[in-house]
Amino acid sequence: MIRPAPRSAQPHRSRAARALLAGLLGVAAALVPTTAASAAEPADYVALGDSYAAGPLIPLQYGSPPGCARSDHNYPALTSQALATASFLDVSCSGAKTADLTAPQETEAGTNPPQLDALGAETDLVTISIGGNDIGFSEIVEECATRSPAEPDGAACRDFYDSGGSDELAERIDGTAPEVRAALLGILARSPAAEVLLVGYPTIVPDDGPGCFPAVPFSPGDTQYLRETTKRLNDMLAEQATLAGVDYVDTYTPTIGHDICTPPGVKWVEGLAPTSPAAPVHPNALGMEAMSAAVVGAVG
Repeated sequence: MIRPAPRSAQPHRSRAARALLAGLLGVAAALVPTTAASAAEPADYVALGDSYAAGPLIPLQYGSPPGCARSDHNYPALTSQALATASFLDVSCSGAKTADLTAPQETEAGTNPPQLDALGAETDLVTISIGGNDIGFSEIVEECATRSPAEPDGAACRDFYDSGGSDELAERIDGTAPEVRAALLGILARSPAAEVLLVGYPTIVPDDGPGCFPAVPFSPGDTQYLRETTKRLNDMLAEQATLAGVDYVDTYTPTIGHDICTPPGVKWVEGLAPTSPAAPVHPNALGMEAMSAAVVGAVG
């Protein structure tokens, strides 16, 4: 039978054990919780980009300058809410090109400062949508909507941009690539510890099939051409993200089946005559929710 230690020895052992345990816990507290806490800290988030980030005409519009047409339900705002970020600054602006990241952008209602000025060494997360305006997004939509109905069995818009024997839009995309890469490297230079996400463009025209002419005035041939152009633009963005060492967020794949030809409630990108509050040929509130879900899924 094991006899208990003399009563006088027990307090001494208990004090020694407690001292040893306290020392070990102190070492553990110094090493482990610091790492865990830093990993769980909410991010300081800055959103950059063009109208596909800003969300023109989606309620509620807010921010300065008013000409940037930012929505409090755009994908950056929804992403900030989902991630419970420590801070959130949205400097995206409708009409922005890569040049407007490093220079002031004049809008119809005020001047947006250079977007990269919003970044700092403390920034943890950056999202950016850019490139569409560099290739002439609004001009392309206008040209195709004007020319395509004249040849419903042809591809008048494609023929217009291919009139010189080479695809002008493909050349514009290739020419924009180094500007996008420079922008991404500029972000990393200002916020070297940040996670940077380059967000692609969603599905605009149907991913397959002839489209929905004349409800949307793009002939089947031009629908195919616009589809290929969107994919080419996204492929370029993905490649530049890889070259710059940042992540690319695919918003095209998760928005297939919710293009401008689908009915209200299913449609995530509005047509030329919007059926819900959004700019023509831009994501509506549902589209912004889908884009935010893709971004949140890519964080970390």
